[in-house]
Amino acid sequence: MKYVVLLGDGMADYPTDKLGGKTPLQCALTPHLDEISACGTIGLVDTIPAGLTPGSDVANLSVLGYDPLLTYTGRGPLEAASMGINLGPNDIAYRCNLISIGVKDTADAFMDDFTAGHISTAEAGEIIRDINKQLGSAQHQFYPGVGYRHLFVWRNATDSPQTIPPHDIIGKSIASYLPQGDMADEVNSVMLNAAEILKNHRINIARLHNGKKAANSIWLWGQGRKPQITPLTKKYGLQGGMISAVDLLNGIGVIAGLKIIRVPGATGYIDTNYEGKAKAALDALNFMDFIFVHLEAPDEMGHEGNAEGKIQAIEFFDEKIVGTILNNVNSFGDFRILVLSDHPTPLDLKTHTSDPSPFAVLSSCKEENKVSGVSFNEMTAKESGNIISPGHLLMEKFIADWRAFVGS
Repeated sequence: MKYVVLLGDGMADYPTDKLGGKTPLQCALTPHLDEISACGTIGLVDTIPAGLTPGSDVANLSVLGYDPLLTYTGRGPLEAASMGINLGPNDIAYRCNLISIGVKDTADAFMDDFTAGHISTAEAGEIIRDINKQLGSAQHQFYPGVGYRHLFVWRNATDSPQTIPPHDIIGKSIASYLPQGDMADEVNSVMLNAAEILKNHRINIARLHNGKKAANSIWLWGQGRKPQITPLTKKYGLQGGMISAVDLLNGIGVIAGLKIIRVPGATGYIDTNYEGKAKAALDALNFMDFIFVHLEAPDEMGHEGNAEGKIQAIEFFDEKIVGTILNNVNSFGDFRILVLSDHPTPLDLKTHTSDPSPFAVLSSCKEENKVSGVSFNEMTAKESGNIISPGHLLMEKFIADWRAFVGS
């Protein structure tokens, strides 16, 4: 049996006036997602436990079969795993965004862009390395990542403050959202010192000259210590791989025992290499039992409130990833394909929510399909009456007990 997971990050949404009261999934042309739903089993999966902040970190731990209430320590250490950064028991890893801070007429600094205008990896890498040269020490270390996403590690930290994801405060004054609580002054000091370095950085001068946003600050958030997790591959006796442009997902993959498969041109944005991801997944199935393909683009479009872009990202996902794999996977023998969104990123809110998301499973074994006959979207998933909650139970059912679930 081959197990294929195809995940459109933040793909789920709410009905919006931007689309005549429909969701992007309802508006998008998705013949392959619809085929999986119609011929297979559709439902909702509850990936965000009560009390935890909705995000791709918590949600994808759930998707891979881990209870976030027991395993989640923060986003930072998951990304550290992807980057090959070793964390000691007393080290705390923070996600480090390069961001654009704006100033309104009232002189209040506000979160203008949590991506610094989707700064390139090459530009961002030079900035982060320069920050590390000037602020780095045995205790404080900055590591360049991909695009605007980077890492800061506080070695032998005694504690950490409460932090807020920058994508949750777009357009808002940052004053009341700065780190608070234990060690807040120290963490805020690191952010302020970095902003001083960035004021006249040559990369920012060039970006402004070219009409782009400056990466004029960093934002530290999502911190945590190294989690203790049993690899999925060990639990099920499988060989598996992870395909994603995002360090967070690759980090979860590393901890889950999956081989990280790098795809040239994978950007974590709508311009990513869709076909390359699908081809890499099919190539991997020649020697692996399990493959997880993650697409970040729908989530990014949701954060931008870009309805047209989100529909396009979903359609590219359907055509170039889901369709390519669906049309070729039967050459490997028996298979199960799981397609899903990890959490909603509603266009009207521009941030994540905790609502259950649609999923659908198609099996090559006819008796493992409920044959819903419906298209793939939030409404048909809800109407199916199938809900898996807590969400971390989905992977156990998908790999080990799907026939029993379908027959229940």
